[in-house]
Amino acid sequence: MTMYEGRELPKPDEEVFDQGLGFDLGTMRRRQVLRAFGIGAVALGLAGCGGEEETPTTTSTSAGTSSTALSEIPDETAGPYPGDGSNGPNVLTESGVVRSDIRSSFGDAKGVAEGVPMTITLTIKNLAESAAAFAGVAVYLWHCNRDGDYSLYSTGITAENYLRGVQIADSAGKVTFTSIFPACYSGRWPHIHFEVYPDQASITESTNAVATSQVALPKDICDEVFKQTGYEDSVTNLAQVSLDSDNVFGEDSGALQLATVTGDVTSGFAASLEVGVDTTTTPSGGGAAPGGGGPSGGPGGMPPSGGPGGAPPSR
Repeated sequence: MTMYEGRELPKPDEEVFDQGLGFDLGTMRRRQVLRAFGIGAVALGLAGCGGEEETPTTTSTSAGTSSTALSEIPDETAGPYPGDGSNGPNVLTESGVVRSDIRSSFGDAKGVAEGVPMTITLTIKNLAESAAAFAGVAVYLWHCNRDGDYSLYSTGITAENYLRGVQIADSAGKVTFTSIFPACYSGRWPHIHFEVYPDQASITESTNAVATSQVALPKDICDEVFKQTGYEDSVTNLAQVSLDSDNVFGEDSGALQLATVTGDVTSGFAASLEVGVDTTTTPSGGGAAPGGGGPSGGPGGMPPSGGPGGAPPSR
């Protein structure tokens, strides 16, 4: 593969300055981080003036990018279906929400989300403490099912609460959820939502979140999963969107939010992402998407079954 500053070129046959806006923004962000740490300034200056490429300091794969200098995860909307009390239901006040396997509903609900198995591991780092492991924080994670619908909101599953759960970060700042691979619904790149809270006691009020963001899933893995039974609509929907055009990840093509994913459809997949959280900055994400969060009405994206309490449009 052709690399530049430790990153794979999306257009390997073109010049560096012809790689597209998403790649340029990602390069600018990385350079700012490196300058902040006082490293690579000379090499980056030469590269910016058209000199020789620097020796890569990071490694990249088609399933995600690792970075030597962690930046703060971008703040994003929680979308119209958060289930955190900011837009209707609040699953975070229910006993049993702290769990690792989120494939089934809990409490009085009995539904189970079907789909290709996937574990999701987030490693939370405290940027206010030199990127130390953020042990003890509570991470609330949720996503749509393989039909593109959200429990608690979408028609037919308003009584279910599957694919939602909370984990408390261990001493390494890690949380791991057992789930299924989400669908690609119209207007959005395949994604997973999460919120980070200071501790378990603070999860009952959404305004306590210190970070709200989303995880993007790699295209090659999506292509593989969406060939499987139950994901048929995702094939068409994925063909109509890209990381560059997505209304959440499009600013930098998901440079800091693209998960590393390994595995296969038989044994299941494992997705992972390192998440930088800076408690010295004011959170700007969270809350329902403006205008209902539809594909043309602001970030968030609306699944095919429509908004909370509304009649689903024809599919």
